Amino acid sequence: MPRTTDGDGTPVPQRLLAAATRLFAEQGYDRTSVQEIVEAAGVTKGALYHYFGSKDDLLHEVYARVLRLQQDRLDTFADADEPVEKRLRDAAADVVVTTLDNLDDASIFFRSMHHLSPEKNRQVRAERRRYHERFRALVEEGQQSGVFTKETPADLVVDYHFGSIHHLSTWYRPDGPLSPQELADHLADLLLRALRP
Repeated sequence: MPRTTDGDGTPVPQRLLAAATRLFAEQGYDRTSVQEIVEAAGVTKGALYHYFGSKDDLLHEVYARVLRLQQDRLDTFADADEPVEKRLRDAAADVVVTTLDNLDDASIFFRSMHHLSPEKNRQVRAERRRYHERFRALVEEGQQSGVFTKETPADLVVDYHFGSIHHLSTWYRPDGPLSPQELADHLADLLLRALRP
C-alpha cells in the first residue's frame, strides 16, 4: 500500500484500518457504514476506495494483517536452531500473545467472517490452513523423533490449542488476573503436557 500520510504522519491505510477496527468492535461490522469509517479516519470515501475496494476488503485486512504477523513469527520459531520442544512452546505461547495484543481484530473476525465474499472467505481459510499446517508440522516432527507421544493425533493437538485461542475474545479481560504472557505460558505448558510421552 502506498504510504500517503496526513499531518501527523500516520499512513491513510493505517488510519482507515484503525477506525474500522474500533467501529467494527464497538458496533459490529454490519451496523457500521462506510461513511462512519471515513469520518472517524478523517478521510474521504475516495481515499478509502483508493486503498480498499470495499468494506469487505477492510474486514479481510483486519484479520489478514494479524495472520501475516503470526505466520511470520511462526516461521521464525519453526526455522530456529532449537530443540523441537522449545520451538513448539515458543510458537504456542506467541500465538496467544499476538492474539491478545490484537483481541479486537480477532473478535471482529470470528463474529463477522460470514460477511466476507466467498472469494475472501476462501483466501482467509487458506491462510489459516497454512498457519495450522506449519504449527502441526512441529508437533509431527516431535512425534516422529520420539520427543512427543504419538498417542494423540497431531491434528487433535492443533485443534485443541487453537480452539482455546479462538475463544479468548469471549472471556479474556486485560484487567484480569493474568497478563497476556502469563496466560500464554499456561496454555503453552498445557499443550506440551498433553504431548509428553
